[in-house]
Amino acid sequence: MDDQVTLLRPDSSSKEGRSGSLSSLPPDLLEQIRGRVRLLALFLTIGFAIDPVLYFAGFGVASLTDVQLEPEYYKRFPFQVANLAAMVASLAVWAVTRHRKLVPSRLLTLGLFYEVIVCFVIAFGTIWEVHVVLGSLPYMTWVPVVVVLFPVILPGPPRRMLIASVLAAATVPLSLWLLSLMKAVPVTAGDYSDSIIQGGVAVALAYMGGRAVYGLGREVAKARELGSYRLEERLGAGGMGEVWRARHRMLARPAAIKLIRPALAGDTRGVSREAIDRFEREAQAIARLRSPHTVEVFDFGTASDGAFYYAMELLEGIDADTLIRKFGPVPAERAVFLLRQVCHSLSEADALGLVHRDIKPANIFLCRYGEDCDFVKVLDFGLVKAVRDGPDTNPGLTRENTVYGTPAFMAPEQALGRTDLDGRVDIYATGCVAYWLLTGQLVFTAANPMGLMVQHANAPPTPPSTRTELPIPPDLESLVLCCLAKDPAARPQSARELMDRLEALNGASDWTAKQARAWWDLHLPDRTA
Repeated sequence: MDDQVTLLRPDSSSKEGRSGSLSSLPPDLLEQIRGRVRLLALFLTIGFAIDPVLYFAGFGVASLTDVQLEPEYYKRFPFQVANLAAMVASLAVWAVTRHRKLVPSRLLTLGLFYEVIVCFVIAFGTIWEVHVVLGSLPYMTWVPVVVVLFPVILPGPPRRMLIASVLAAATVPLSLWLLSLMKAVPVTAGDYSDSIIQGGVAVALAYMGGRAVYGLGREVAKARELGSYRLEERLGAGGMGEVWRARHRMLARPAAIKLIRPALAGDTRGVSREAIDRFEREAQAIARLRSPHTVEVFDFGTASDGAFYYAMELLEGIDADTLIRKFGPVPAERAVFLLRQVCHSLSEADALGLVHRDIKPANIFLCRYGEDCDFVKVLDFGLVKAVRDGPDTNPGLTRENTVYGTPAFMAPEQALGRTDLDGRVDIYATGCVAYWLLTGQLVFTAANPMGLMVQHANAPPTPPSTRTELPIPPDLESLVLCCLAKDPAARPQSARELMDRLEALNGASDWTAKQARAWWDLHLPDRTA
C-alpha cells in the first residue's frame, strides 16, 4: 500500500484488449445493448403492424359500405399474414430481451441474427408484393436503411458487424433469386446489379459507422482504467467526486473506486506536490484501519488528470439515509445495534488520530456481510483530518484536501469554522445520525445550509421522543441529547466512551441476529442466493 498506483494501459495480448472482443467495451455500454435490441424489436413490431392495420381497416370500411373491393385487396392478403408473423416474431424478441440472465454477448448475437431475418422478410415480401400489385419490381427496399442503422445502434466488434451487414444486404439478391426460381417474379441481370450496388454502399456505410461507435466505446474503456482496475459503472456522484463499480483486471475482484477531482471540488488550479504528498500520507494512515466496520481500502493513487482515487471493497446493501427514507424510523434497539458498530469504526480512527468530519446517514452503510445482516460499514474515510498534523496553515492545501462537512450533521465548532477539530465533532455527528434513525427527521431544518449551521451552533435540539410515535427509552434519549451538546466538553469524549455507554443501556442487546436476518429476508433478499 506504500507504493503509489499508476495508470496502466491494458495488456494488448489479453482477451479484454483485443479489438475484436466485445469485452473491450465498457460494461454499462454493453448493458445498453439490451435496451437497444428491445427498442429495435419494438420499433419493427410497430413497423410490421402498420401495413396489416391499414389493410384490414380498408377492408372493413369497404365491406361496411358495400363498395366493390379492388382486386389488389385480395392479392395483398397473403403478404399481410406474413407481416403479422414478422410482427409476432419481433414482439417475441422484445420479450426475450427483458430477461436479465441473457448476457450482452448473446444479446448482440441475437440482435445480429434478428437483423438478417428482418432484412430477408422485408426484401422477399416487398419485392413480391410490389410485383403482384403493380406488376413491376421496386427500385429499392428498406433493407439498406436497416443495414446502415443496425451497427450504429448496436455497438459490437467491427468484424462481426461487417459479417452481419454483408449477410443482411445479401438478402435482396437472394430474394430476387428465390422469387425467380419460384417463377413468381421476372428478374433481369440489371435487377441483380442494382441490388448488389445498393447493398455494397449500405455495407460500407454500416462498417464505417459501426467501427466509429465501437472505437468510441473502446476509448471510453481506456479512459476508465485506473491502475489495475477498470471502471465499469458509475454508482453515484457528489460535490467532490464520483463512485464507480470497478473490477481488477487480473484478479477479477470487484471493487468500488472513489474519484476525487480538484475540478469537482471547485479547484481549477491543478494539484500541488504538497497536496499529493499529504494525500498519500493520509491514505497510508487510513489503510492501517482494521476495524471490520470501516470500509476496506485496497489501493490508492493519483491519476494523470490530477484526480485522487481509492479502490475500496464493493458492498451490497443500503445506506442509512435510504433506509429511513424508504422504510421509516427504526426501533430503538436496532438503532443502538447500528450505532455501536459506527462507534467501533470511529474508535479505531480516533486512536490513530484521525477525524472523519463527515459522519452522516449516507456514509453509514448497512449490508449483508458474509452470513451477517445489518452489518455496518462506515464509508468516506477518503480525506479525513489527521489531528496530530495540527491546524492547516496553507490555504491552498486546505481547500484541496479538506472534505467539508454536511451542514445537517455539522458540529457547532465545525460550523463556526474552527480548525482545531478533534474526534468530538464525529460524536456530535453520530448523535445527529442517531436522531435520524430514531425519528426519520433531521435535528434541525432550514431554508439553506447557512441557516442549518447557525441552528447547530446556537439552537437547542428538540427531544427525539416528541418527534416520533415509536417508543424511545429515556436513557437512550438522554445519551443522544448528550452527543448533541453545543460544548464539546459536555459530550462523550471519545467514540470508545460512547460505545461503552450504548452497551450499558437497558435492552442494548435486544436486536438479535435472527431479527436482523428476518428483516433483510423480507425487505432486501439476497440477490446472490
